Amino acid sequence: MKPIKSLYIFSLCFLICLSCANDLDDKPVSTSAINNFIYKGLRSYYIYNDLVPDLVENKSFNLNYNSYLSVNNPENFFENLIYDRPTTDKFSWLSKDYLALEQQFEGTNQVNGMVYGLDYVFPGSTNLYGFVKYVLPNTSASSENLIRGAIFTKVNNQDLTVSNYRNLLSNNSYSIQLATYNTTTNTFNTNGTNVNLNKQTYTENPIYTSKIITVGSEKVGYLMYNRFNAAFNQQLNNAFGNFAANNINHLVLDLRYNPGGSVNTATLLASMITGQFNTDVFSKLKYNANFLASNQNYNFKQTVNNQPINHLNLTEIYVLTTDNTASASEMIINSLKPYINVIQIGTTTVGKSQASITLYDSPNFSRNNVNPLHLYAMQPLVAKTTNKLDIEVPSTGLVPNVALAENALNLNQLGQITEPLLAEALAQIDANNRIAKPQIKKEISKPLHSSNFYKFSQEMFIDNLHKN
Repeated sequence: MKPIKSLYIFSLCFLICLSCANDLDDKPVSTSAINNFIYKGLRSYYIYNDLVPDLVENKSFNLNYNSYLSVNNPENFFENLIYDRPTTDKFSWLSKDYLALEQQFEGTNQVNGMVYGLDYVFPGSTNLYGFVKYVLPNTSASSENLIRGAIFTKVNNQDLTVSNYRNLLSNNSYSIQLATYNTTTNTFNTNGTNVNLNKQTYTENPIYTSKIITVGSEKVGYLMYNRFNAAFNQQLNNAFGNFAANNINHLVLDLRYNPGGSVNTATLLASMITGQFNTDVFSKLKYNANFLASNQNYNFKQTVNNQPINHLNLTEIYVLTTDNTASASEMIINSLKPYINVIQIGTTTVGKSQASITLYDSPNFSRNNVNPLHLYAMQPLVAKTTNKLDIEVPSTGLVPNVALAENALNLNQLGQITEPLLAEALAQIDANNRIAKPQIKKEISKPLHSSNFYKFSQEMFIDNLHKN
């Protein structure tokens, strides 16, 4: 079955032509100036700079350097310096608007609150169906009482297909037509319910659900965490404070829809899960030979925002994953393994061990003294992450201990003990070893996740790395 290609949607503020770009005052800034920033930034920081001939050569010493910079627009110039885009580096990118980029990293996007997946109605078909994975609170979708598990096959009364889903679902406002699945005929039928959805500027709290579940005599903490966002570190610490106060015996960490985020926040989360390893090495970052800062270790932490970390001292954790689990989420699993028992339940993760950083057009590529003539910035891969044993996340992803795919027609509600992935984790915990396997109706083949509508959404970034 041919997979659906991901749609990348930018928040674009400026039009770019071959010869120039515009700043906030509509003063022209030359393409060569932007390309000079791109070239020097990649040569200094890019993890694969030794594999790109133009970066190895150091063309800035060449008499034809100015001509070299003026041949391509910034987008093409950047792409020509990326190593093996289809396979090795699928994640570095150039942004025309670093303000929008910063908002995305803070969890702020234009959303209607419906987080969904798309899949083919049957193998070989060009028609698609959508299924709601979860709904963000205080959004258009929540006000319409849309819930996880809802199915839709039409948008604006048009059948959803591989050729129109990009346009239909990228609109600021649209309506979906809900459907049911007939298990006898294996067909979808609209049920006459329309749901009108409108996008708004929204900052998502990554702590989607935090609760305590009693299983027999055991107290189980359940945390669905959907992005490693430093802005919510205190709320994360508070959630673990509640777990600690209630003396939970086990933790189920739900990362099935978590595409990554801050390396520092991932380290904080690992420190909250454990706490008994003090300042031992949690994860290592390895940079290119040109970068003078040498390699960097992220050690387990004892404080967050100058306050003590609430920690659980666990020796075992259950982690729920899918093929939307990436980057910093994979780092958590891989880097905890040398210390505690990690039981992974779900499906194989993305397989991304590289970390990136935002480079700005400034003397030291930091946000300070940034060039006021344009808003271009880069997010190149600059390091590879390993655990303390120097083991990377495989490019093929982390394989679960217990394989269990999500089922579009049997999703159940997140955090409920009947939800299949959580139920399986509870079955592993339960001393009675009760069976929790769901009845399979329609497994998801290789769906598009709605976060893929934001460019390179599966990201792991380093919070502070710039040279002084």
